[in-house]
Amino acid sequence: MGSVELFGWLTLLAPLAGAIVVGLSGRRLPGRGAGWVATGALALSFASAIGALFALQDLGHEERHVVAVAWDYAVTAGVDAQISLLIDPLSVFMILVVTGVSTLIHLYSISYLDSDRGYVRYFAFLNFFVFSMLLLVLAGNFLLLIVGWAFVGAASYMLISFWFRRTTATNAGIKAFVINVLGDVGLVLGTYFIFRGTGSLDFLTTFERVGEAFSTNDGDLVAGCILLLVGAFAKSAQIPLHTWLPDAMEGPTPVSALIHAATMVTAGVYLIARMHPLFEQAPAAADVGAVIGCLTLVVAGTIGLAVTDLKRVIAYSTMSQIGYMIMAVSAGAYAAGLFHLMTHAFFKALLFMAAGSVIAAMAGRQSLEHMGGFRRSMPFTYGCFIVGGLALAGVPPFSGFFSKDEILLYVGDRGGWFWILYVAGYFGSFLTAVYTFRMIFRAFWGDPVPEARALEQGHLFHADEHTNPATGEVEDTDVGFPGPEHHIAERALPMRLAMGTLALLAIGGGLLQVPEVTHVVDSFLEPTFADSALYERELDGGLTVFGLILGAVVGVAGIAVAYLIWVRNPQIAVRARERLAGAHALFVNKWYFDELIGAVVVRPAQWFGSFAQQTFERVVVNGVLVGGTTGVVRAGSSAVRAAQTGFLRYYAALIVLGMVVIAFYFLLVS
Repeated sequence: MGSVELFGWLTLLAPLAGAIVVGLSGRRLPGRGAGWVATGALALSFASAIGALFALQDLGHEERHVVAVAWDYAVTAGVDAQISLLIDPLSVFMILVVTGVSTLIHLYSISYLDSDRGYVRYFAFLNFFVFSMLLLVLAGNFLLLIVGWAFVGAASYMLISFWFRRTTATNAGIKAFVINVLGDVGLVLGTYFIFRGTGSLDFLTTFERVGEAFSTNDGDLVAGCILLLVGAFAKSAQIPLHTWLPDAMEGPTPVSALIHAATMVTAGVYLIARMHPLFEQAPAAADVGAVIGCLTLVVAGTIGLAVTDLKRVIAYSTMSQIGYMIMAVSAGAYAAGLFHLMTHAFFKALLFMAAGSVIAAMAGRQSLEHMGGFRRSMPFTYGCFIVGGLALAGVPPFSGFFSKDEILLYVGDRGGWFWILYVAGYFGSFLTAVYTFRMIFRAFWGDPVPEARALEQGHLFHADEHTNPATGEVEDTDVGFPGPEHHIAERALPMRLAMGTLALLAIGGGLLQVPEVTHVVDSFLEPTFADSALYERELDGGLTVFGLILGAVVGVAGIAVAYLIWVRNPQIAVRARERLAGAHALFVNKWYFDELIGAVVVRPAQWFGSFAQQTFERVVVNGVLVGGTTGVVRAGSSAVRAAQTGFLRYYAALIVLGMVVIAFYFLLVS
């Protein structure tokens, strides 16, 4: 086994080993031992990913597609299913982001979940989640991809509903699981269409054969790619399969950071990038992905302007930013989309961690309506929020400016109807800056709330009763509920270390790929996309300069608008809600997608299930099939019992009669 394969397997198996060790022996470890073991497993995985990076770079440019086969699962009847990893620049890029950011989230969790009764269970689940995501991105064939895809969905259910005695949390977990299972079905059916044409489950073999197996926009290939998009939209929370994402905020805040920053929601972006030879052969399907991504980024931006739950505002920003990435990889801007995936992981994890610190200071309350004035009492958290907010808003020189604007540059450079996506992308960027700093100004500026005053006096606020932030219900702090203690970054070193590292990455990460200046990400990923007709495009210099200036102006303008509305003259927001009551209702009710899905899908399904149970199952199954079969058996049993008289002459007569019938039968057929 070469060094590339060895590092690949170590990267994958370290979190699995951590999950097993913590799950089986975590309760025997002293203090925070389970957290440190789980974090150490992720640190080992990250170190192995770095090893895979250097080992891969030592290979020739055309040799950077290493397949590591553990064993053949099934190689028969045209099926080539193997337990194999594909280690190439794309998968190495993904494992570096996943393991690096996940390690910091584990480190943050050591303090954040300290008093929770499910501490050991939490870290076992967290390690398993990262293992599942690594399996997904390292899979060398469709079989292992589907397994990793399903594992990620199962792990997300366990973590979203981690506080299982909260009804809102269990409902959110079920919702996420059901929608993701729908995506799983799309992935499996899409795989079938592609396998039927190429005759292979192996990625590299499939990509080699796709040009021969399918013509451009072949019906079967377009259908297969559309079904793959269903899987991508469900995992990455794109319209209309996005409604699980804001509800997933019911999980612990570090779980929100993990799902939104480095793992689950980025899976759809990775899938489209990995399947780029298929989508380039089926451009009609790729166009669907680009349009849905663009639509999602705008819709999510409008909702972010209205919702008041701190974590849900950040959640909708994730949905919007993933829309940029989906639009990018669907339009052929692969490096730009993946670059934004990386920078987004940095600043989005940072924002969730900072939000967790604020929520802890609020004793679990999450509504912006009750926050304010935390600037002086939480300077470190405030500084991290500002860094993450500037990166999210796309203000130079923070990382989000370079990655988001590069996406829009490539989309605009495609010309034609892509100009619509270009304009919508900048409109979404303006909305992003407004709702991001609306959130920051409302939480940190203004008069200090009682919780902020308590911190200024050196006391961390603790409510007399612990309540569910979504419903206001009073909760205890036993197993299945959040722990009684709250931890803020200013007082917990592991939290500060994780947030400080991410803040530095959010500031400087964009320098890896400055348009027309540095090309680190482009050059590294080039071997994976060497077969792409869209990868090496020369951008128009004038458009590049114009786009960078426009992006900076849009970001600063959005911040200025937010400052005017929520700091200088808050009455503007009140008057706007009154005059635009219809639009506000539309946005605050999330464009009524939940109600629409309930009316079109959920209630008809419930009605059909009730009808089937009351009629078909009761009458047909129980009455005819079960009851009818039982009746036949009973009648036969009665006839046999009646024949058992005990008289020899009756038995002799039956034997003679049987022989006559048999003889008569053979006479007829001879």
